[in-house]
Amino acid sequence: MAMLASGECMQYEGEPWLVARSAIQRLATGTKLAALGVRSSRTADIARIARATGHQAIWIDLEHSTIPIDTAASICAVALDIGLASFVRVPEREYGVIGRLLDGGVLGIIAPRVESVEEAQDIVAACRFPPFGHRSAVATLAHVNFRKLPAAEFNQVMNAATVVMILIESPRGIENVGAIAGLPGVDLVGIGTNDLSAELGVAGQYSHPSVRKAHEAAIDACRRAGKPLMIGGIADLAYNAELIRLGAAPFFFTGIDTDLLLGAARDRLTQAMASLHLQSQ
Repeated sequence: MAMLASGECMQYEGEPWLVARSAIQRLATGTKLAALGVRSSRTADIARIARATGHQAIWIDLEHSTIPIDTAASICAVALDIGLASFVRVPEREYGVIGRLLDGGVLGIIAPRVESVEEAQDIVAACRFPPFGHRSAVATLAHVNFRKLPAAEFNQVMNAATVVMILIESPRGIENVGAIAGLPGVDLVGIGTNDLSAELGVAGQYSHPSVRKAHEAAIDACRRAGKPLMIGGIADLAYNAELIRLGAAPFFFTGIDTDLLLGAARDRLTQAMASLHLQSQ
């Protein structure tokens, strides 16, 4: 097994699935993990762009896009080949697609708006093979280079290859975050601050006392459970850095392709108009 230097893509020889475990290990040890978001791209080039720009992961947002399952899986399959961890945020309560996404090459499932241990258990059951879940049996997958392994060994490897991330986005979820984080089979907990702040009646106020209280409670609960906590949806970089100092995992969602394209297009137009202005002088 060969891993590239810290800060580069997580490329492995022979065992593509180890990328997922490396991602969690990085976060658990306080090593940054940078993920590029995908909402509008429809080809595998977005995974190659993520790798070329130094990201270690991609995440595809199926909750807020019309990207079909096969497209998401194809992008993630290429990410697997080039050493990127891949995460997909599934549509709320659309758990039926989880098995097909994982079979297609996805390494991590992000389950939004989970509020209870029972809901988190449903996600774990959909993601894990027996005895830890009820994922449907399959002969072999690209994660192990299509090697034929004994069923028990294959299930064990694939359970280790899969990252389950539970996303908390409501006050009820915060109340139950300790029990959710402590659930076997949950690898990573996240907070969607945009939705959480809206639910608390202070939409967009990332450092409002009620939001800050929720962040600190989640950090403390996940620390006790020994699980990394990712806090997302915060535009204030200084506050984000403060939360990481308090114990949040350095999991950076650096941007989503739609917003990045919008910003780049706006900048190009501004530059073009400025050049015309200079020529007219």
